[in-house]
Amino acid sequence: MESASQDINLNSPNKGLLSDTMTDVPVDNASATAAPASRASAYNGLTEAEEEELRSELTKVEEEIGTLRQVLAAKERHCGELKRKLGLTPLDGLKQNLSKSWHDVQVSSAYVTASSTLEDWNEKLTQSEAYKKTQETLSQAGQKTSAALSNVGSVISRKLGDMRNSATFKSFEDRVGTIKSKVVGGRDNGTDELHSPSSSGDKPPQDSAPF
Repeated sequence: MESASQDINLNSPNKGLLSDTMTDVPVDNASATAAPASRASAYNGLTEAEEEELRSELTKVEEEIGTLRQVLAAKERHCGELKRKLGLTPLDGLKQNLSKSWHDVQVSSAYVTASSTLEDWNEKLTQSEAYKKTQETLSQAGQKTSAALSNVGSVISRKLGDMRNSATFKSFEDRVGTIKSKVVGGRDNGTDELHSPSSSGDKPPQDSAPF
C-alpha cells in the first residue's frame, strides 16, 4: 500500500515519469502499413522485389502503348492527306481493301487446302466409272437428237419439193400468174388512157373573143 501511495503522491519527485515514458515511445507506422502489402505479395506468390519490378514494367508498357497510339494517329492523318491529294475516294479505299482481303484469302492456308481438296475431288469424279458412263450416255443422246433434227429437216424439205412439183401446186401457180398478168395489164391500159387525146363526146373549146 505504501508503494502504491508513493506512486500516486503528487508531491513525489517521480510525478509524471510514467506519462513521459509512454509519450516518448515511437510508433512504427511503416511496419503497420507494410504488413498488408507483405500479406498480398505472399498471397500472389510474389516477393516485394518481384512485385516492384512488375509494376515498373507495367508502367513502361503503358507508356509505350500511349506513344504508339499517338504515332498511329499521326500516320492516319498523313495517309488521309495523301489520299486527298491523289483524289482517292472512300470507295476506292474500300475496293482496295476488298482486293487485299481476297488476296489474303487466296494465299491463306485454309483456302489453298480447300482448293487442293476440290481439285482432288474433281479429278476423282471425272475419272470414276459412273461419270464416264454418264458422259457417254449424254453424248449419245446429243448425237441422236442432232440426227433426229437433221432427219426432220430433210423430210420437211423433201415434202416441200414434192408439193411444188405436184399438179395441184402448178395449177394454182398458173392461176396466180394469170391473175397477176391481168392486174398488171389493166393498170398499163389505164395509164395509156390517161395520156390519150380527148374523145368525140368532149366539147371543143369555144372562142369567147368578140368580133
